[in-house]
Order: sequence, then structure tokens, then C-alpha cells
Amino acid sequence: MAIYTKTGDRGETSLANGQRVTKTDVRIEAYGTVDELNSWVGALRASLRQQEDGLPSLDVQLERVQNKLFNLGAALSEAPGEWITADDVRQLEEWIDVMQEELPPQRAFVLPAGGETVTRCHICRTICRRAERRMIELAQFKKMKTEGTESRLESMNFGLQYVNRLSDYFFVMSRYVGYKNGEKEAIWCKN
Repeated sequence: MAIYTKTGDRGETSLANGQRVTKTDVRIEAYGTVDELNSWVGALRASLRQQEDGLPSLDVQLERVQNKLFNLGAALSEAPGEWITADDVRQLEEWIDVMQEELPPQRAFVLPAGGETVTRCHICRTICRRAERRMIELAQFKKMKTEGTESRLESMNFGLQYVNRLSDYFFVMSRYVGYKNGEKEAIWCKN
């Protein structure tokens, strides 16, 4: 089977529900950003595996995150079904809590800097925040189009919660990985 279909040669693509839209549609932008994030999570996993300790529990977590990001992309491309649940959000919160138990208290703003793995955590965090903004933009767009009916904002509630929590997860992971590697945190200085 050929990977190329030629159906997108004129700047359009299909959603999971079969609807054709332009490649600049807010839905494509939203799940495209989630896809970009997923690729960076893969790069983060590769970086973790190259470390001496490797922190294998984080690799297992990140594999689950990658699968959930695919689920989120399906939801954003209008595939029917429940793709992200309250349990998925709770799982992220549990992972965050476990890492934070080992960390010293944060007393200042932390710069997105450090070793390669720490820096990749920050890249994932910032792309995750962009995905969240794109999802909110999509929800607002959908609400305007469907005024008087249930908007996609309500049905994407757990998806929005998930990406919000996921960006927190990447931030805490950046601190955790740096701590485990003995790296000094880069602290913001006003001057």
C-alpha cells in the first residue's frame, strides 16, 4: 500500500468523520500541534534512555502519554467516542505528586534550561501549552458554530484538563530529571 494518497494535494484533508477541510482548519492545527508534541515526547524518551540511570519508570509513563496523545488527536479529528477520561487526568496528577515528593521546594522561577533531557522536558511543556491554546481556540470556534446545542468544549473537557495537567507534568519532570542528574536548576534573575 502506498503511503501517498494524493488526496491532500490541493490543500485539503479528511477528518476522522470523513469531512473534508482545509489543512489550515482549526481542528487540523489543534491535532497537528498534539502530533508535534507527541514527536517531542518521543525525543524526550530517547534522551532519557541515553542517561546512565535512564529513569525507566519515566519511560513507561511517557509511553502511556504518547498513546493518550494519539487518543487526543483522534478526538480532535472528530472520531466518535470517549478518548480521554477523568482517570487519565488523575494518573498524571499521581505521577506529578510522586515526583514532587522527592524534590526540594521551588523557591523561584525556573528557566527552561539545563541538560539535554531537562531541556526536552521544557520543549514538551511549551508545545503542550500551545496545544492547549489551539484546543481552546477550537472549542470557541465550535461553540460559535453550534450556538444553542452542546458545544465541543463540554465534550473536550477531559482533553483540556489532560493537556493542562500534562504541561505541569513536564515542568515537574524537568525539575525531577535535573535533580536526579545532580544538575543545578537555572533560576530566573531579573537583572
